[in-house]
Amino acid sequence: MTKTIIDMSISRRRAAGLLGAGALAVAGLPRIAQAAAEKNMTTVVKIQGVPWFNFLDEGLVEGGKKFGINTSMVGPVNVDPAQQVRLVEDQIAKKVDVLGLVPLDVKVLAPVLARAQKAGIIVITQEGPNQDGRTWDVELLNSTVFGEMQMKALAGDMGEKGEYVIYVGTLTTPLHNKWADAAIAYQLKHYPNMKLATSRFPGADEIDTSEQVTREVLQAYPHVRGILGFGSNGPIGSGNVVRERHLQKKISIVGTVIPSQGKSLIEAGVIRQGFLWSPKDAGYAMVAVASLVLTGAKIETGIEIPGMGKATVDAPNKLISVDRILSFNKSNIDQIIKQTGL
Repeated sequence: MTKTIIDMSISRRRAAGLLGAGALAVAGLPRIAQAAAEKNMTTVVKIQGVPWFNFLDEGLVEGGKKFGINTSMVGPVNVDPAQQVRLVEDQIAKKVDVLGLVPLDVKVLAPVLARAQKAGIIVITQEGPNQDGRTWDVELLNSTVFGEMQMKALAGDMGEKGEYVIYVGTLTTPLHNKWADAAIAYQLKHYPNMKLATSRFPGADEIDTSEQVTREVLQAYPHVRGILGFGSNGPIGSGNVVRERHLQKKISIVGTVIPSQGKSLIEAGVIRQGFLWSPKDAGYAMVAVASLVLTGAKIETGIEIPGMGKATVDAPNKLISVDRILSFNKSNIDQIIKQTGL
């Protein structure tokens, strides 16, 4: 009798253990399926280790968590399109599901992006509205408006007269040059007493380079009264040189800059006005659009980009845009930093 009770008790415990294991296995199935379904997205940026792309990576990570996509970011150690191509080739070899890209040279990158798409990889660009081989380009502003706004600010500070120069990241960086084109066209139409001293200069992605360019500009073009920097380190580098030479009352600096990075130069009156969209938002938007493509969503004007608002879609040109332009100067710099965390 006792032995029978003991045997029954052991049998019940074994059965319970088997049921528990079975329940755990069943409970684990959705997790296994979810892990198998999770996609990988690597974004190749213009240069690693600079504040702009550190912020963009924060947005990529946040978007990855929100949409269940494994995100990572890589970039060359200096501004070099050939290095970007090699990094893209690496991602094709790794068979990522989505390739994000902030291009340096649209012509150099076009062939490798064609290979990425042939391999079935979704390509999401940012700052690449004319990049061939993309699935979609995501912009947080209207490029023409962005260039014109900065020219208006520069002209206002220069009294609408005098010589100015323009800095871009590289002479092949697509969006920087599009902004520069818009700014110059606006100046020619509205400010006849202003003059572009010479062709635009590369170097606005790196502080050291833009400092050196500014020293050369001040020597070669002594009548320059304005610097327009497209590239987040251009106003910083030029501002450092202008401040150390005590030329801030003589030379106006306007451009694309991270608020916290440019705060001391803005408060000192060296950088007169800064313009920006949030690189965090840009990274997040890239992942959001990737998620829409992966889920087969119909992308058309009015679509809600989660966290970004309604978008304007130019389907023939594979362009998705939302309006997120920020403008700041001494009067609102602290407010912008608090609002954006930038």
